[in-house]
Amino acid sequence: MNVEATPAQHRENIKALRGSIVLAFAGHATGMVVPNEYVADYCRTDPDRLFGFASVDPNRPDCVDAFETAIRELKLRGLKLGPIYQNFYPDDQAHFALYAKAQELDVPILWHQGTSFVPEGYLDASRPAMLDPIARAFPRLKMIVAHMGHPWVDECISLVRKHPNLYMDLSALGGRPWQFYNALVSALEYGVQDKILFGSDYPFFTTRQTIESLMRINDLVEGTKLPRVPDTVVEAIIHRPTPELLGLVP
Repeated sequence: MNVEATPAQHRENIKALRGSIVLAFAGHATGMVVPNEYVADYCRTDPDRLFGFASVDPNRPDCVDAFETAIRELKLRGLKLGPIYQNFYPDDQAHFALYAKAQELDVPILWHQGTSFVPEGYLDASRPAMLDPIARAFPRLKMIVAHMGHPWVDECISLVRKHPNLYMDLSALGGRPWQFYNALVSALEYGVQDKILFGSDYPFFTTRQTIESLMRINDLVEGTKLPRVPDTVVEAIIHRPTPELLGLVP
């Protein structure tokens, strides 16, 4: 697994795609940092297909100004936050000014609300339900829960069903086939399959690996009476127009 992927390797990974979200990250608390300027420079090489998301440290007093600068001056198009990597509690009112600015600027927030291998991270800050008060306070703010909130997938599904402007992506789930299958079946049972967005979590997983995992989703239940994920649902996830849904393109 190459987690030091270069821009050239990323371009090769997405060559068959209409576009790709590229993430900065301000995970200083756990040593995971990708600067906004680096992402902005890369996205300028193909602005019609590369959608850069900024990241700021919500614990810093200048985070709202830094975020607005990233959107207005660097032309980034969203915000990436990960409480388990940034050591903050998303439902703390101290951070609501940041979410208010995202709603004002009409840009989405992509959340890592799920588990992690990082020992220093705040696991209790990472439950998907922590986003519920934010969604209630900012009903026009589009938000995406990465990795379907794993391992709290059903909690994530309940959250997404509750709020019209919330989505979830399936990135990184392809490496856990049984969890992946059950996540899609639960989404179908709750009627939120149309709110699942495609994602790979590159460089941890490639686009090809993720698509292949999706296409093989029913292999685990072949020859059993367990429910199948309809092929139409799989195709819809792969071809869903995420940039348009999130307002990343005019």
